[in-house]
Amino acid sequence: MDEKLIVEDTLGDWRRTHYSSEISHSVVNSEVIVIGWISSKRDHGNVLFALLRDRYGDIQLVVKKKELPKELFDSLRNLKEHSSIAVKGIVVEQKNENGSFEIIPKEIKILSISNKPAPFLTQAVSSIGIDTRLDLRAIDLRRDYLQIIFRIRRNILKSIRNYFDQNHFVEVNTPKMIATATEGGAALFPIFYYDREAFLAQSPQLYKEQLTMAFESVYEIAPIFRAEPSRTNRHLSEAISVDAEKAYVNYDDAMDILENLIKHVVDSIKHHNLTDLKELELDLPEISGPFPRLAYSDLVSKLQENHKYIRWGDDISPKILRDMFGDEFYFITDWPASTKPFYVKSKLDKSDQKPHGENDERILSESFDLMFGTLELSSGSTRINNKVELMEQMKNKGLNLEAFDYHLRIFDYAVPPHAGFGLGLERLIMALLKLENIRDATFYPRDIDRLAP
Repeated sequence: MDEKLIVEDTLGDWRRTHYSSEISHSVVNSEVIVIGWISSKRDHGNVLFALLRDRYGDIQLVVKKKELPKELFDSLRNLKEHSSIAVKGIVVEQKNENGSFEIIPKEIKILSISNKPAPFLTQAVSSIGIDTRLDLRAIDLRRDYLQIIFRIRRNILKSIRNYFDQNHFVEVNTPKMIATATEGGAALFPIFYYDREAFLAQSPQLYKEQLTMAFESVYEIAPIFRAEPSRTNRHLSEAISVDAEKAYVNYDDAMDILENLIKHVVDSIKHHNLTDLKELELDLPEISGPFPRLAYSDLVSKLQENHKYIRWGDDISPKILRDMFGDEFYFITDWPASTKPFYVKSKLDKSDQKPHGENDERILSESFDLMFGTLELSSGSTRINNKVELMEQMKNKGLNLEAFDYHLRIFDYAVPPHAGFGLGLERLIMALLKLENIRDATFYPRDIDRLAP
C-alpha cells in the first residue's frame, strides 16, 4: 500500500478515557479510548501487535485484519513508529501474562503520520551520539531512559519546593534582564534593551539579598546564564539554579539548610521513584551522617603532600580531588577571599597550620562549596550587610560603584545579616543519577556550540 494513501483523521469528539496506567482488572471487557503514539509494532500477517505509548507507559494493541476495514488495517501496517493514533476498543487480559492487559480495537483514528523512521529507538541506551540526539531532542526525550530521568527530575523539583515550604521560605521571581554584572565577572551575555545595553542574569544574587529585608527567607528556581567558554560534559550556558537566602543566619546555618535539603531530596526519590531507580539499576548515595566540612587551608596542606605545585589561593582542580573523594557529599569551607565575589563576608585565618611555613596574614571568607566527588554542586556564603565594608570590597575587586547604586542605596536602611547559596539543578541530577553528560539533565541544552533547537 502506498504510504501517501494513509489519511490523517481529526480527533473530533473523541477524548481519552484512560491512560495506559489505568488499564486494570476494573475495566476488563469494558470499552475505552486510549490515545498516544506507536512505540513499536510487530506484523504477523493477519494480526498486528502494536504498543501505544502515552505519558505513563505502553499498552498493547492486538489489531486483527478481519475485525477492521481493509483500508484501515493496511494503513496501520504501513505506519511508522512515532505516529499518533486514537483507539476505541475492548480491554482484555493478555494470555499467558499475569496482570497484563491489551486492547482489541473496534475503531482507530490515525491522528498524525510519522514520515521518517527515527534515527534512534526508544530503548534504555542509545548508541547514537549526543549531538545527533539533541538535533531531534523532542524525539530523543521519548526514549525510556530519558523518560525516567525526567520523571525523577520532576519529583526533585517538587521535593525542593516542599522542603522550602516546610521551612517557611517564600518563593520569589527576580529579573533575568539586568543593567550590570551580578557578580562582577566577565561571563556575561549582552543583549539590547531598547536603546541601551543590558545583560542576562548570572544569578539572582543581589535581588535575593535585598528580598531578605521584606521576607526574611526566600528561594528561587529559575534560569541563570553564564558565558563560560567551556566544552565539558558538566557545563551549560543556560542552567537552572536553586537559590536560597535567609536573614539572621551565617554560612554555617546555610550549610545546614543545604545539607538538609539534599537529604530531603534523596529521601523523596527513594520513596516516590523506587520503580524508576530499579529500571535504571541505580542506587542513590547512602547518607549516614552529616556531610564532612573541610577547611580550604587544611585541604591545600593535605594536597601539597602529593602535589607540590599547589599554592594557597589557587582554585582546586576536580582532577586532583578524584584521588581523595568518592561518590559522597562534602563541603569545602573558608575559601580565600580573593577567590570569591565582592558580596562574600571576609574573616582572618586563625589557623596555626600554614602550608610551607607561610606566616603572612591571610584573608579567608565565610564561604563554602558543596561537592559530590569531583563535581561542584553549590556555592554559598555569609554576605556582607555593612555598606562601607561592601563598598570597600567592590573597590578592591575593581568594580564601578555607580553601576551598583541601585543595590547600595538599600544598605542605607539596615540590611539584616544574611547568608545563602545557589545550587545547580542539573549538576545535582547529574550527581544523583550518575549521568555522563549534563545535557541529559535538561530539556534543550545551551552551550558554547549549541543554540538550537
